[in-house]
Parts: sequence; structure tokens; C-alpha cells
Amino acid sequence: MKVMQSMRSADVVFDAGIMRRYDREGPRYTSYPSARQFHGRLPPDAYRQAASTSRGAVEGGPLSVYAHLPFCFSPCFYCGCNKVVTHQLSRVDTYVRHLLDEVGRRSAYFDRGRVVQQLHFGGGTPTFLPKKRLIELIDRLDRDFQLTDEPSRDYSIEIDPRGTDHGMLQLLAALGFNRISLGVQDFDENVQRAVNRLQPEALVKSVYESARELGFRSINFDLIYGLPRQTMATFSATLERVIEMRPDRLAVYGYAHMPKLFKAQGQIRWSDLPDASTRLRLLQLTVDTLCSAGYVYIGMDHFALPDDSLAIARENGTLHRSFQGYTTHADRDLVSFGVSAIGQIGDLYIQNHKSLPEYEGAIARGDLPSHQGTRMSADDLIRKDVINQIMCHGLVDAAGIEGRHGIQFGSYFGKELEQLQALQVDGLVDLADGRIALTPVGRLLMRNVAMTFDAYLGADVRAPMSRVI
Repeated sequence: MKVMQSMRSADVVFDAGIMRRYDREGPRYTSYPSARQFHGRLPPDAYRQAASTSRGAVEGGPLSVYAHLPFCFSPCFYCGCNKVVTHQLSRVDTYVRHLLDEVGRRSAYFDRGRVVQQLHFGGGTPTFLPKKRLIELIDRLDRDFQLTDEPSRDYSIEIDPRGTDHGMLQLLAALGFNRISLGVQDFDENVQRAVNRLQPEALVKSVYESARELGFRSINFDLIYGLPRQTMATFSATLERVIEMRPDRLAVYGYAHMPKLFKAQGQIRWSDLPDASTRLRLLQLTVDTLCSAGYVYIGMDHFALPDDSLAIARENGTLHRSFQGYTTHADRDLVSFGVSAIGQIGDLYIQNHKSLPEYEGAIARGDLPSHQGTRMSADDLIRKDVINQIMCHGLVDAAGIEGRHGIQFGSYFGKELEQLQALQVDGLVDLADGRIALTPVGRLLMRNVAMTFDAYLGADVRAPMSRVI
């Protein structure tokens, strides 16, 4: 017998039995093909060619820019990001010098008339950089590209509250950042000790209130469910405290324990992790609590207040998904800098070297530090469009796909439509009137629906992916 719980957000329904049945590994679809399909066989002029022929280049469209700043002063045991733990500011200075060189080299491929409408600094801990280095980096980006002070810009940066004070926030606002994302994870002290991230609630609240006072347009909190020593009671308390602060957005990720891939995770004891049943209930608690508090379920792990631009974009059909997660900026060339950073120019995905010595060595030789990537085929572009519609809108209109790509949807995706029949029986999708529509149950399993259209699944036997739940 199914036990279903409806949320205040009427288009989300949690069915524990279905969730349990469909819990499997799968891509997060920040890109299609995913980074697992990247390779090192790109021609030497791939970046130049993509930068000169993309639709953005031809039309002079705006740009998105990402800079990866990998440094942290201590390891958080849960983290799977590309990071460098150090207290040596000389290493930071050396890295920034190479990063500035990369900015200069890549800028030569782009018309400076293309405005940078979206900017994101990620890490690591971007605010680990000394203030003078942050100023230096923004100045160089403004010199070699075209930053803007238009109110519609989205300039965001990831914040570690433990290393951020009012003065740092003032600087960030002066540099043009109008969005910040705070790494919160969990307010329970026992959980924080288990993941090596002691961070009092009062500290987070102080940083949050300073950011509000300084007029940051949007504030995001990152939370994680499934952490060691986490219980229903402790995470419920964390959620209630977060709701009291009322951030504009929330990203609530499921912890992926993969100690063979991420060395620091080896510090976490398996016995401290919630079991599969508790993990499922933690997700249900999250969805129930946040939707009941008035947050809109955007998709995947993301929630936003109804007046936030993400919620508005979801409502009007302009939501998009990229390497930065959900965004309101669709079809922008993404120019990325720094170790392991991934960019997209037209139909080209390109990733920098993942190790710091290789990255800095390439820059020192006078090369672009690009390491691997892939060019999307015609089939990739079609499937990417379908997957984006699923992940962002929960709806695929076959006629729209046919018009954009010149295919006959039923013939092209005959095998996939057959597979979707089973998902329809389980109540994840509705197939009618030339549309694939995620049901309220299916919205929480959109990755599973998207996997139906992934031509690379099954043939890829490399390292494990994160689980859906």
C-alpha cells in the first residue's frame, strides 16, 4: 500500500516506496554529455574555433564567467570539490598570478563588447584570498572582459562564514557582487565536529544580517542531509533555524560518501552515517518543511522563495541548468578560469587540468591550461535539449523539440518512449498529447526520467556517481 504525503507546493508529492525503488546512481545533468564523457583528443584549435563560431560570438551575446579559487584553511571531511588546504599565502599569490595570465590569454578569443552578465567565484573558499588579490582579479576581468553594474547582473561568490566579516562583505559589494552563497551544511555541533566544520549559528546569522544590511540581492544557504551523526531531530532543528533567517534560496544536497575518490571522506566513520531509511526520511523532512514554509521546489536539490528569480524563471519557462546549477541565464557562452574549471563555448565543453602543478605548469609554458573536453554531436544537442526540459521545467513538448531540431520525435526516441511506459505505470510521468510531463511524484525523481534519454549510460563503467537520494 502506498503512503503518500502531499506538500504545500501542490506539484510535489513524496512517495517513499517509489523513492526507495528508484534510488540509484546517476548524473546530476549540469551538462549533457556529462564530464564523464570528456576526453583529451580535442584538436589544438578547438577553443579558438568554438569561440569564433558560437551563436554568442556571431550575435555578440552576453557572457558568463566562472573562476575557481581552490584554497581552504582546513578540510571539511564531506567535501568532494577540487580544493587545496593550506595556510601559505605564497601559494595563493602564485596561483592568482597564473589565474590572471589565463584571464588575459582567454580574453583574446572574445569580443570585449560582450557584456559579462553572470559571474561566479567558486571554490574551495574564494574569500580565503586576501582582499588585494580579490581586487586584482576583478580589475583584470574588468580590463580584459566587460563587467557591468547593471542591476540585472548576477555576480555571485561562495562564502565560508568562518572567514568572512562585515569588512569583507563591504568589499565584495563594492566589487560588484550582488549574490552570495553561504556554506551552512548543518547547525548541530555534533554533526559539525564529525565533518570538521565547527561553525556556530550565531556566526552564520551575523554574516547573513550583515549581507542583508549591505543590500545583497540574493542570499543562498547550502545544506547537506545524510551527514554523520545527523538525526531527524537535529536536522529538523537546523531547518527551522534556517527558515527563521529566510534566505532567498536553499541548495540541500544529499551527502555522497565516496572515500575512495575523496580522501578526506575517509575521516568519516560509516557507522556514524544515517542508514538508507533515515536518509530517505531526511529528504522527506526537507521537502515537507521547506515547502510548508513557503519555499518553491525548483528541482533537484534547490528551493527558492516565490519572488526569487529562480522561482520566477521556473514559472515562466526560462529556467536553465549549467555547471553552476540552476540559472536564469540560458544559452550563454561560459568562460571558465582556474584549476579543474569547466567552460562551455558553443557546442564545446572544455575543462582545465585538475591538478595544481599541471595547471600552473601549462600557464608557465605559455599554453592554455585546457586538459580535456568534448564537442557535442547533433544527437548530443537534441538529447541535451530534452534533458534540460525535464530538469528545468518538468515537461517535454515533442513538437517544440521537432521544430528546433528537425526530427520526428516518436521515431527518433521510440526506444525511450517505450522505457517511459514503465515510469508512467509507476506514476512518475504522464505521456499524452505529444508531451512528457513529470507528475508531482516524478518531480523528485527527475534525474531518473532524464536518464531515459542519456545515450551514454550503461557503456560508462568509470568511477561511481552520486545517488539520486
